[in-house]
Amino acid sequence: MSTVQPEFSPDLCARLREALFRTGYTADGVVDVLGGQAHAALGRGEPEPAVRATRDAGELGTLIRLFLLGDGVREAEAAAALSPVPFADAIGVGLLRAGSDGVRAGLDLRPHGDEEGFWWVLSDLDSDQLGGEVPADHVLGVGQASLSLIRATSRRPIGTLLDVGTGNGVQALHASRHAAKVTATDVSARALALAKATFLLNELDVELLRGEWFAPVARRRFDQIVCNPPFVVGPPRVDYTYRDSGLAGDDASALVVRQLPGFLTDGGTGQLLASWLHVRGEDWGDRVARWLPAGTDAWFVQRDIADPALYVGTWLRDAGIDPKSPQGRAKAGAWLDWFDGNDVEGIGFGFVTLRRDDGMSAAPTIVCEDLRQAYDDPLGAEAANWLDRVAWLRANADGLLDTPFLVPPTVLLERVDTPGDEGWETSVRRLHRTDGPGWQHEVDELAAALLAGCRGALPLTDLISLLAVAHGQDEDELADAALPMIRELVRHGMVVPA
Repeated sequence: MSTVQPEFSPDLCARLREALFRTGYTADGVVDVLGGQAHAALGRGEPEPAVRATRDAGELGTLIRLFLLGDGVREAEAAAALSPVPFADAIGVGLLRAGSDGVRAGLDLRPHGDEEGFWWVLSDLDSDQLGGEVPADHVLGVGQASLSLIRATSRRPIGTLLDVGTGNGVQALHASRHAAKVTATDVSARALALAKATFLLNELDVELLRGEWFAPVARRRFDQIVCNPPFVVGPPRVDYTYRDSGLAGDDASALVVRQLPGFLTDGGTGQLLASWLHVRGEDWGDRVARWLPAGTDAWFVQRDIADPALYVGTWLRDAGIDPKSPQGRAKAGAWLDWFDGNDVEGIGFGFVTLRRDDGMSAAPTIVCEDLRQAYDDPLGAEAANWLDRVAWLRANADGLLDTPFLVPPTVLLERVDTPGDEGWETSVRRLHRTDGPGWQHEVDELAAALLAGCRGALPLTDLISLLAVAHGQDEDELADAALPMIRELVRHGMVVPA
């Protein structure tokens, strides 16, 4: 099934913007009308409290029922709420659609905010509002994957940014806060049409280009690249352009990781969502590290691992397909057969941070690690700091022993004591960083004693000498054991140069 491309003119977007401001259909306005409890209930998929809260909310209540609740309203109410947008234009462009119970939303239009303000985002209705399977050229709304990439993207001021696979344009919206010039690409004409409308509605100047992967920006370079690619893994087919690449397995993620650094300026960075296969007899870190081109620092962070059956069921429901239906069972069967035939035991999902360094004199830093614990802080700032720390380690590779280090106040030493013959005995010593991703490292008694001396006064070599004397240990052996630990703790921001 295909859909007509929505053609929002600049004039129509200006009129729609006026209507949304006039009615108060903003991030704060919606929360003020709904209140905390109804807003939270709506987020859980429970609309009735929100319906009650909008009964006496006038034209703002009308827009909330239309675009957030998916309810039908009378034509006169919709026309009044959207004025000065001509009602016929709202129908013609697909923003509204006529229904048996009045007028309903034809597109998803909702406020989306950050710490500095908000934007409006246009996308397609999800499968629940459509009442069935989404079309092949479906343009996804702001889902959890989009939000996770937003939080995982560093926001340091830069000149140029490329958003590959922009979809509804939400990554480019956030990029406009810290990038002087934003370019967005997509293979889908419908996605570009809705992204263009989103940018016009928010009065943003974003360069839009159509094409696959990096083809639209051939021979260009950017200070930063973000990408939320069609990373669903499985057989090489395209059922839905927003999630299927047509490449087999995790080849879409591999393609982006392999090609992205070539479009960065020297020192430029990239952040993307990615999926990778867990293949029987193969370490996932070895697999993804093979994707990287030379001269690229890389941090692969695995946030989740799904078993094949759960993975298939999740993505079937995402498209509005009942796994129990004949269609669902046929798709699931073919998908699981492909996993079985390729020895796939699980599917990893996470974030990738990349940096190009044309002047790198030593080997790049490539780290693949699990980060499946819960944490609250955005990963974007941590990713930028991680790149700073690995650059410092490379520049000071031969001077670690001469460096005074400091344990930040956000790092705690936790002890687990168990009953012993002579009372309580410490069985586990664990360093715990209480900010950022909440890294944890188990250390032994000697390491804990060494870190206790890291107060920014003495260089590491002096601390090791004192520790060797106090515990009757060989100084060189202690240094050989301490240096790898210090490097790891520096990378995780648990020890910093003073």
